[in-house]
Amino acid sequence: MPRRVLLSAASLLAFVSIAPLAHAADAPAAPPAAETDSNAVDKVVVTAAPYAVSLDTVTSSVNVITRDQLDTAPAAGLGDMLNGLPGLRSTFYGPGASRPVIRGLSGPRVMVLQNGVGQVDASALSPDHAVASDPGEASRIEVLRGPSTLAYGGSGIGGVVNIIDERVPSSPAANGLEGRFAASVSSVDDGYAYNGAIKAGKGPIVFAADFSSRRTDDYSIPTAAVSDRLAARDGLTVDPDHKVKNSDVEVDAYGAGVSWVHDRGFIGASVKKTDTTYGVPYEQILAPIDPDAEGPVSIHLQQTRYDLRGEQELDNALFEKVRFSVGYADYEHAEVSVEDGEVGTRFLSHGTEGRIELVHREHEGHQGAIGFQALDRHFEAIGDEAFVPSTTIKEYGIFTLQRLDRGKWGVDAGLRFDTRSLQTPTEKRDFDNVSASLGLFYKPTDSLFTALTLSRNGRAPTEFELFADGPHPGTGGYEKGDDKLDSETVTSLEATVRWKGDRLRAEGHLWAAKYDNFIEEAPTGAVEDDLPVYQYFQTKADFHGLELEGSYEAWRGASQSLRLETTFDWVHGSTDAGVPARIPPWALSGSAVWTTPRFATTLEVRRVAEQDRVAQFETPTDGYTAVNLKTTFKPSANSPLLLFIDGRNLTNAEIREHVSFLKDIAPSPGRSLRAGVSWKF
Repeated sequence: MPRRVLLSAASLLAFVSIAPLAHAADAPAAPPAAETDSNAVDKVVVTAAPYAVSLDTVTSSVNVITRDQLDTAPAAGLGDMLNGLPGLRSTFYGPGASRPVIRGLSGPRVMVLQNGVGQVDASALSPDHAVASDPGEASRIEVLRGPSTLAYGGSGIGGVVNIIDERVPSSPAANGLEGRFAASVSSVDDGYAYNGAIKAGKGPIVFAADFSSRRTDDYSIPTAAVSDRLAARDGLTVDPDHKVKNSDVEVDAYGAGVSWVHDRGFIGASVKKTDTTYGVPYEQILAPIDPDAEGPVSIHLQQTRYDLRGEQELDNALFEKVRFSVGYADYEHAEVSVEDGEVGTRFLSHGTEGRIELVHREHEGHQGAIGFQALDRHFEAIGDEAFVPSTTIKEYGIFTLQRLDRGKWGVDAGLRFDTRSLQTPTEKRDFDNVSASLGLFYKPTDSLFTALTLSRNGRAPTEFELFADGPHPGTGGYEKGDDKLDSETVTSLEATVRWKGDRLRAEGHLWAAKYDNFIEEAPTGAVEDDLPVYQYFQTKADFHGLELEGSYEAWRGASQSLRLETTFDWVHGSTDAGVPARIPPWALSGSAVWTTPRFATTLEVRRVAEQDRVAQFETPTDGYTAVNLKTTFKPSANSPLLLFIDGRNLTNAEIREHVSFLKDIAPSPGRSLRAGVSWKF
């Protein structure tokens, strides 16, 4: 976007955000607002908007995973850990690499953030690239779908996952010292994991440190790794071993930070180091064997990340506070031959992303914010499979979010301008995008909330989609980009209904999205370097779906309760070129949760349907039913110590996730028993 256009956009957004409060400019400055408890995630969401929004009144779909839930969650990559939330699946490229699939979309359409700014890694560009943050680091994780992603730009067109940590302390430590520790062991992969964090200081200087580590070996499965469908189609003689070979994982992440915390805000800095090595599962066959096939490969990922964050209350009639976050990361991962240790292709990414937000002072039900975001990143691939040229990506955005809550009804609105440039040694492409959303909500009773939101979002193509030209074993094809691609745009409509009664809580989202210039890839029929050629192109696409979740307290005693829970999700996609690849089938889960002051037991049954509506180069996938059982125990009702035992896939079902590139050669783990402990102090 030309500088004068960006300045004009800034002027327009400033006017839009300030105008509703202009009448307050002559009023005396209001007293400082009461400090919001950022840990009360059942009441406040900080990712969907820079201002506090109740989860019960968010106009689109948001999930919050708390630290208590993370303490007993399976030690896994980000996508695998979130798999099973309504509308979410995992790319599952073995246990070492997994990213979320949200409403049938993944890769560059799903943005993974660290405290509101990008990872500056290469995980969005290929399914075999791991996210450079482990869930064990997080204090909580927030997942956004639909219009609530507007504040983060076009790369969140499908959804946003924000990994939030306390590495930069934003508040003093309780009693001067607080912390946590969690550890677990698992049978299916002879694995173990542990993570912890500590915060020290009552103020003004507060220190923090955290660590996360996990180790797993090749995991067990209930059948041969290669599916019967693939073996029959290609005439393969498969390895009968009930293990997925070369699926071991080593993850280490550790960091520290310090902040100056005072009554009206904080400012601090942190550093984090991530070092991960994981194997990439391969086709386990006995015959026929291709003598020219690449041997087993492991990926060694390293990243050093520096963050600067702060928040300051303001003595201003219009603006309550200013908040900023800046992250710089230096990332590298290398593909290493397991047989001889030879380093193949290396992927390098380094850059800075930052954002600043000015939050309006609440006035008669009106909340709002104006924000600015900038990204400067350099990507480079080196080696025989470096099929994308070195690229410098620069992005600038300005946005405003506004909310008016009149009690019974209200309005949510947002507007964003983005400019993005991608420059290689030989060419440059520039893209300008406008995104906007308008949501209306109505609360006829205290128990019922309804909303209808219309939005339009734009996404610029990635360096892979524009400039790729070469073999990509991660996807099993020779990929060719198209440097003439235009921005992808989507117009979406989402209806939200929530019910919150004495015993029953329920939530539903019915949504539809219509894409222009949808970027897809498909085989051309040609073969290069013994791989089928896949060409990126643009078409029209329509997606729609449904997400439901509910909880009913079936029995309530003096100190015990039995709660029944269910979730359901379904998505349907089509393009002018046919069925899109890797669309997840519907899934239905039901749970019974028994709780007492010291014990809690959850029995879950999850049914995922078969998927036989597939793209021309896909194989169908069978459905499955998984049974999980988890029990937690505290020595006393108020004990900071918690013990748990977790049985997963207890029936040892064959589970192949349709959205995974490796579904026909690497099914999900079989029956597993996991035991662990968590402690807070």
